[in-house]
Amino acid sequence: MDGGDGASSGGSRFKLFDQLELQEFQDKYVIKSIESPNQGFSIGRRDGNVEPLTGDDTCSLNPSKVSTIYGVVGTIRLVAGTYVLVITSRKEVGTFLGFPIFKVMSMTFLSCNEALKFSSYQEKQDEAYFRTLLRTVESAPGLYYSYEADITLNLQRRYKLAEGWMTKPIWKQADPRFVWNRNLLEDLIESKLDGFIIPILQGNILKFLIPNLNLKSSHVTITLLSRRCTRRLGTRMWRRGANLEGDTANFIETEQLLELEGFRSSLLQIRGSIPLLWEQIVDLSYKPRVRIINHEQTSNVVERHFHDLLQRYGEIVAVDLTDKHGDEGELSAAYAAEMQKLRDVRYVSFDFHRYNGNANFDNLNVLYDQISEDFEKQGYFLVDMEGNILEEQKGVIRNNCIDCLDRTNVTQSFLAEKSLNIQLQRIGVLTSSEGISMFPEEYGKFRTLWAEQGDEISLEYAGTNALKGDLVRYGKQTVAGLIKDGMSAISRYYLNNFHDGVRQDAMDLISGHYTVNRNSPSPFRLNGFESLSYLPAASALIVGGLTLTSFTLQNVGRSAQQFMSSVIWAGVTAGVMAVVKANGRQFCSRPRLCGLL
Repeated sequence: MDGGDGASSGGSRFKLFDQLELQEFQDKYVIKSIESPNQGFSIGRRDGNVEPLTGDDTCSLNPSKVSTIYGVVGTIRLVAGTYVLVITSRKEVGTFLGFPIFKVMSMTFLSCNEALKFSSYQEKQDEAYFRTLLRTVESAPGLYYSYEADITLNLQRRYKLAEGWMTKPIWKQADPRFVWNRNLLEDLIESKLDGFIIPILQGNILKFLIPNLNLKSSHVTITLLSRRCTRRLGTRMWRRGANLEGDTANFIETEQLLELEGFRSSLLQIRGSIPLLWEQIVDLSYKPRVRIINHEQTSNVVERHFHDLLQRYGEIVAVDLTDKHGDEGELSAAYAAEMQKLRDVRYVSFDFHRYNGNANFDNLNVLYDQISEDFEKQGYFLVDMEGNILEEQKGVIRNNCIDCLDRTNVTQSFLAEKSLNIQLQRIGVLTSSEGISMFPEEYGKFRTLWAEQGDEISLEYAGTNALKGDLVRYGKQTVAGLIKDGMSAISRYYLNNFHDGVRQDAMDLISGHYTVNRNSPSPFRLNGFESLSYLPAASALIVGGLTLTSFTLQNVGRSAQQFMSSVIWAGVTAGVMAVVKANGRQFCSRPRLCGLL
């Protein structure tokens, strides 16, 4: 048996090695299965080459350090070295169709960069910046995996797979759209280390706080599983709209799974940024202007996006929740104009803020009245305890707002509740006149589940919890919720303006949208000086100028000299503020590796 066989690939299902021993030697790292010590591989610390262990791999030297790790996420090659990302701690968060699911709690990169000492000064500088990006990657939120099941495939797709599919290595089963570490797996795949290759999903997997939900003596388990697409991975302000291939930012497939008395059912919903070419570049203002990019390929981009969705999900109803005035209104109008050219997709425009301006969750019934016929026709997926397919989902609702976060979360949770009632009635747990909202304790858990899902998805894209969480939790806005939303809005402003450029670079690097090439010019030298470094000085001048202006104004009546000092300092402060405002984009954190499209 070579170094790549899974822990139990000979039976009906493939299983990965779940506990590994990391041995550190002077010239290499050795990673072995604790359960099967003859299974493993080594990584050279000088060149980063991966070699499966063989029966002849014996070492007379003792390792300098031995530790337990829980998986190898993959490898990445930079300017002068290779780095191996490993899982150092994990947390079991529940199950998916009976198989344990783990959340990554901490990761670390192992350095294989002995060749760095022979590099040029510029190469060392570039390597140092790339390594700061790797440290950002180590703390990436919302990463999940399983040693025994592929969690990237929804329930309906799993039941339609060919017989024997589950005996394949898990990385071969996975939907590549949702494999966060796909770009990092090449060395492991090339070395045929199937038993060590873990597809990582970014998104969320949440269950009720109590595993079983008691409805009329029927034990019900509800799981929410969101899968983030990596094709246009990025941060809130630096990845908007679509690229030329039709992939959209913040595209997420969310599945609500229901399990009871042997029945399993699921509802799929999707979200994604408005599939036009547009941008909203940070410039220190609270709400940067939206700019639609006029491009000859715009109609083709929209068509490519929805063609892909139609192939994967069936009928599509595109629900646009953006405002119908201002910048959002212009973007929405451009979207509506393009959608008129598509015959196979229904477009529904619903001004969320207009109908829910008083923070009333029930006003979403106005939207439901418009789409209920299509929504109920699309249906849901249902199988019985023998695995017989009783219902199939024939299409999905595609929701978007400007960020595809807050308004989208509220709307998806509303539709999920509607579908859950229909499913429970179909199985016979509820009568046609009953709904989950009639059971206050269970209904509260259901809403909390969706609110927490919204928070985690928002954290991955915007860096903060979702806004409007109270609408999901309680059906109305509360004072505490308004304060929380205000704090999150301030945090978003800071992160978007002063941090997300680095975070975007880290995502582009880890997802393979940017590939390090030692023979190419430095991407940092090409982009010139880093304007962000001048922001602290400008901020100090503004604060100092305001302080001195205030101080001299207090003494302005004592002499003409004090008056002139006040005028001068006020002028200096106003001048600096005008320069900062006029060059706002230059003072913000910007990505250096990839363009917007």
